[in-house]
Amino acid sequence: MSRIPQPSSRPTVKTTLVPPARSRAPSPSKPAASVSSPRVRTKSVPKSPSKAIRRPPPVENEPPVPKTPLSIKEAVALRRAEAKKAISTSSGLGNSAGFGEFENLEDVNPKKNEEETLDLGRWSVKETIERARSTGAINLSSRSLPCIPSALFDIHLGITPDPLKSAASEPPISSPTDTPCSSRRTGQREGPAWFEAQDLHVLKAWNNDIVEIQHEISLFGSLKTVDLHQNKLVLLPDTFADLTALTTLDLSHNCLTALPSNIFALPNLTVMKLSHNALSELSFGAPFLKPPSRKAQHDTFSSRGFFDPVITRASSPLPRLSVLDVSHNKLTASTIDHANLPLLITKADFAANPLALGDSNSTLAFIRALSHLEHLKELRCETADIGDDAFPSNLSTSESHCFPRLRILDMGETRATMEGLQSALSGLKQDITYDFTTEEPPEGTLRVSIGKKVVREPWEVEAERRVKSRVPKSVTSTESAGPSKTDVGQNNTNVVKEAWEIEAEQGLLTEGGRRRARAAAAMSAADIAPPPKPGPLIGHGQPPTPASLSQPSPTASLTNPQYYKATTQTLILPPLSAPTKSHARSFSLATSFSSPPSSRGKTDFALPTPTLPLVAISAQSFAQTLKTLVLSNRKFDVCASLPIIGEVLLPSLEELVLDGCGFGDQISVTRQAEAGTTASLRSNDKLLPLLTRVFPSLRTLDLSYNVLTSASLQQDALSSLILADNSNGRKGLRHLRLRGNRIDGLDAFQGIAELFKGNRSVPDWKLEELDLRDNEISKLPAELGLLPLDVFLVDGNLFRIPQRRVWEREGTRGLLSWLRGRME
Repeated sequence: MSRIPQPSSRPTVKTTLVPPARSRAPSPSKPAASVSSPRVRTKSVPKSPSKAIRRPPPVENEPPVPKTPLSIKEAVALRRAEAKKAISTSSGLGNSAGFGEFENLEDVNPKKNEEETLDLGRWSVKETIERARSTGAINLSSRSLPCIPSALFDIHLGITPDPLKSAASEPPISSPTDTPCSSRRTGQREGPAWFEAQDLHVLKAWNNDIVEIQHEISLFGSLKTVDLHQNKLVLLPDTFADLTALTTLDLSHNCLTALPSNIFALPNLTVMKLSHNALSELSFGAPFLKPPSRKAQHDTFSSRGFFDPVITRASSPLPRLSVLDVSHNKLTASTIDHANLPLLITKADFAANPLALGDSNSTLAFIRALSHLEHLKELRCETADIGDDAFPSNLSTSESHCFPRLRILDMGETRATMEGLQSALSGLKQDITYDFTTEEPPEGTLRVSIGKKVVREPWEVEAERRVKSRVPKSVTSTESAGPSKTDVGQNNTNVVKEAWEIEAEQGLLTEGGRRRARAAAAMSAADIAPPPKPGPLIGHGQPPTPASLSQPSPTASLTNPQYYKATTQTLILPPLSAPTKSHARSFSLATSFSSPPSSRGKTDFALPTPTLPLVAISAQSFAQTLKTLVLSNRKFDVCASLPIIGEVLLPSLEELVLDGCGFGDQISVTRQAEAGTTASLRSNDKLLPLLTRVFPSLRTLDLSYNVLTSASLQQDALSSLILADNSNGRKGLRHLRLRGNRIDGLDAFQGIAELFKGNRSVPDWKLEELDLRDNEISKLPAELGLLPLDVFLVDGNLFRIPQRRVWEREGTRGLLSWLRGRME
């Protein structure tokens, strides 16, 4: 039987605005309930369980199922949809009756009024004030408020402030979107409970039209931050100075002409910003000239009862003030009470003020008073009326403490000149620079800005400084190598030459020229005559020169800027590969001492060949201040050259890089009386104890890609290397890199970790990074989790527990935590 409804009379649609019940009226498109002809039921085997289940026949007068009630607009939209559907179905039958009842109904999506729209998604002023009772902070910025809302005092304090003349009528503070009290659920509180409410400690109302502040503001005794910048404030009430808990005050970009005298007696104020106002004086000592007196008692409190707050003022002007910004005002040096300046000021900004107006001598006293501030780090007087008369030539020489910590002095676009400031600041302890950059100057440096600022990037300043520093170095290297053929010119300017230009002038671009230079260097070092030509001695295995001639004097080469960087105090020697085996059909069986190895470069003919040439390095002028020594991949002569007397040759060395040098557990040591002598003693010493004795100030040691084994990592040797020892002057190691060696056990580190059992602290432990990657470690002891390391790298070893994901997911902390868990 077809399910298409037969044409029948259609019910009329009701248009009441009452929300419909759960059991809705049948849709107009459905046929009405009528008596139909009986169907003949036949037996059939169901093909699926779904077809075997028969639906029960519809029951008349079925009770309605409860449903969530709809709103009025939803009900109207539903009725309208049903009406349209009924009209479209009965349009062929001409039945359009009943649609006229919907003509006066409201549209489904009516246009909202402007009052119903949310204001930038923010809460209304009233809701913001109510929520501040739970948070203790309120932000009423950019709301075009003529004053601080009276509801703030009413909701938080339960008082009604006195009306202001500048704001006779306040705008409404609530919006239609606020939740009314009647719509709240039964038992729901209107605000936070008394034990959840917090005192107001942050008040921000910037970018408004506030002209005046209620004197009841002093009743918010817990206020710590008040931000009222970009308003129209003309005067502050005297009770504003009663906010003794205030720490940050921002009243910039207003119209203030004076301040309450007691505001300079706030005991906790640290930041005061009063820029872009019309202030004409700063009387820091006014509250301390006479006992405090009030003109009217109602200006501070409404009553003088027992429960009134006690105001505790400071005994000195702003004892905790560190930042003072009074730029773009009308202040002169004579109207600033510089005799009572706050002593803890670190940043002071007096830019765009007529400081020298009226009495020009007052600027000198003003600058002298600022120079006595021991904590002052930044002084800005940009575009202010001040000149060289405020900076006498004896300013820094006559005063014992003149700007002791000053780091920034901004005198841009003033009448001050560079000559005047140079003579005035010549006696300071800081290094003075006149380069203006965006970065903070380093400690011990004073950056002075004069004239119009030309901001340069840090890399531009560094490039210019390096160009200036290269000029004397190039001249020194040229004089030590030989006379230069380059004409300096009539203007006597030094020409900076590249390394290849110096080599070309000395004839070192060819192999023959380099051989002659090596021979000359060897003869000058040994101070002997040239050896005879080896005529009949070829093939007898006799070297033409002594063994000491294979190491010419390196004095001229190590000071070359190509290897030594004076700015970073770093010496980097080029790599030297291991000597290659000679061909089977060589003309001589003797080792060639005069010819260089094939792997050596063009400019290292005079460099020492030992891997660790401490005799040659200690003879340089920079030996006592050298910080970093890089000796990577020097495998030509794996040994260390030391003097016979004294082992501490580089006392300031902090970083030593010996990666890829082929060092084992022991190292061959050659002890010489001095560089270039033939007398020497050779011995084999253990590597780690030797490095511990020679470099007491070492902080970073890189022994990656050598052939060290676990036998070299003895607990006593490792403890002496890592732990600090004041008796021997050792500072303690911070970075130890042992990557790519042949270490198979960590028993020494396990023994050191025992020192930290029981949460014990080891003050001599300074190690922060331990790199054990690419070794042969088969087991990771659980005691290593006790080591206080920041970086612990163990990739590329043989152990399988813990799994890689332990440190890949959680890093070093996760690995150490996992190891500590294995101990338990």
